[in-house]
Amino acid sequence: MLQNLFTVGQQVVILFILIAVGVLLGRRRVINDTGAAVITDVVLYVVAPCVIIQAFQRPFDAAMLRGLLLSLLLAAAATVLSIALGYLCFHDKNAARRRVLRFAAVFSNCGFMGLPLQEAVLGADGLFYGSAFLVVFNLLAWTWGLAVMSGDRQILSAKKLVLNPGILGVIIAVALFLGSVTLPTVIYQPVHYLAALNTPLPMLVIGYHLSHANLRRAFTAGACWLSMALRLLIVPLLALLGMKLCGVEGTQMVSLVISVAAPVAALCTMFSAKFKNDTELSVSLVSASTLLSIITMPVVIALAQLLA
Repeated sequence: MLQNLFTVGQQVVILFILIAVGVLLGRRRVINDTGAAVITDVVLYVVAPCVIIQAFQRPFDAAMLRGLLLSLLLAAAATVLSIALGYLCFHDKNAARRRVLRFAAVFSNCGFMGLPLQEAVLGADGLFYGSAFLVVFNLLAWTWGLAVMSGDRQILSAKKLVLNPGILGVIIAVALFLGSVTLPTVIYQPVHYLAALNTPLPMLVIGYHLSHANLRRAFTAGACWLSMALRLLIVPLLALLGMKLCGVEGTQMVSLVISVAAPVAALCTMFSAKFKNDTELSVSLVSASTLLSIITMPVVIALAQLLA
């Protein structure tokens, strides 16, 4: 247990060193709002799809396909559980605040923090199963999440969902996996180089937001503590218990726990700003939960490794 805790903790500290660089660049104004937005777009539209495509670059294996389908089911179950708990726990009369609290409790930073940690701790197989969680994240964040944060169900668009870069990357990656298609070196190497940016770039963006965050609000409001507790501890531990009872183990269990245990998704702030919700609250939740995750993630992940 202690060895697992040290190993995961070391990887989390490495990520936080990169985040600290982002904080410094933000305070020195080397990165500004425009720069952070551009970096985020690069990660979402280019880097993340390349990460998924690279993770699926392997010969077709029926057992891995079954594992992928099971991971999709488990990821959906964990997210639905989070949604139910969010509705149960948050009834703030202020709609803008209520929407942010619910969204923060449901959606983890499974792409920005989950994928780098899965790769560092578990390797290629961890990324493979982690991509399943990212599929569910994209599907539900751009449907239920969009409807919740906008307050308008009519905003949903099948076209926007299908053209979401995360979904397109998965479609391409799965097609290559099912056909056992190996990309030629001249194509694979650029994909590999772009995928390698998935660790440093997101950490710099998170650090930038931390450099401008007012953490006092998140650390003094009871509802914020509850939202972060759901995000960082309650849902991950319930998901871990559920997987153990269902007989899920090994790399698959640990990979999914990493995705579930990640802090509040950066998308919370993006949607909050877009639909004029409580943006300051969303930044506080993203930043505070990211800081707290340096303690919670190693403990939860080490427990998962022990049980796996």
